[in-house]
Amino acid sequence: MSLDFKNRVAIVTGAGGGLGRQHALLLASRGAKVVVNDLGGTVDGSGGSVSAAQKVVDEIRAAGGEAIANGASVTDYAAVQAMVQQGMDTWGRVDILVNNAGILRDKSFAKMDLADFRLVLEVHLMGAVHCSKAVWPIMQQQKYGRILMTTSSTGLYGNFGQTNYGAAKMALVGFMQTLALEGEKHNIRVNCLAPTATTRMTESLFPTDMLDAFGPQAVSPAMLVLVDEKAPTRTILCAGAGAFEAANITLTEGVYIGIDADTPEQLQAQLDDVRNRQGEMVPGSGSGQGANELKLARSVQVLT
Repeated sequence: MSLDFKNRVAIVTGAGGGLGRQHALLLASRGAKVVVNDLGGTVDGSGGSVSAAQKVVDEIRAAGGEAIANGASVTDYAAVQAMVQQGMDTWGRVDILVNNAGILRDKSFAKMDLADFRLVLEVHLMGAVHCSKAVWPIMQQQKYGRILMTTSSTGLYGNFGQTNYGAAKMALVGFMQTLALEGEKHNIRVNCLAPTATTRMTESLFPTDMLDAFGPQAVSPAMLVLVDEKAPTRTILCAGAGAFEAANITLTEGVYIGIDADTPEQLQAQLDDVRNRQGEMVPGSGSGQGANELKLARSVQVLT
């Protein structure tokens, strides 16, 4: 098998069950040493126990792998720093970070308490920020790192009743975009995974005859590719039931309208042309938008 993680050290958050557990088991089966992190709380983030993480560690060790358990909350930066140090003290390096920890507090926006909105952002977004910040200097120094964010189709495309979750998951895409650019010179590659899987958070959403097909084991191969030595960077892979897609934030070719008193009316009249996806592109960075607008403006100057 060409995807070999021997001598690599991985941290997987939220790895006490579901996707995280499967990620940890697969990494370990390919030779990685794994820090299995899980707060051990409920789906909504309450409670906590290291027993869930330890159970996965026991599974890995029983199969001949190496793993240690950690019960830190990703919302606690000091605890996250201690978790990373635990990995360093045990194995001397950290090569891979899989930001998987998450909670759900679903309600329509009209009924949602702002505290629930904020907590979901804190776990998904700031949890990934905390973990990435803690491993970043290590990865910079060793000139190697692979960081994976767990985004979602809810963030990419929306889902009723999940404004908090969607906001957090799309924010992770924005975090990935710039972090990948900053990490490139240090050989740190940063990607996103958008899973469709039956876990304790989502199993009620699937037809009963497809529960097995959409198991976490169908998603983890994409994780493995995105944290491999040959991983791409700034890539959003979607995975579920053995199917894989790539998602992109695109920019249309656009239309030059100019700046006049009737520009709002002109834009409204030409909105379909502005939104036309033929010839759309994926900018290499945020400056791509400005570069395209400059090209459009200059093209009109040339014509006149």
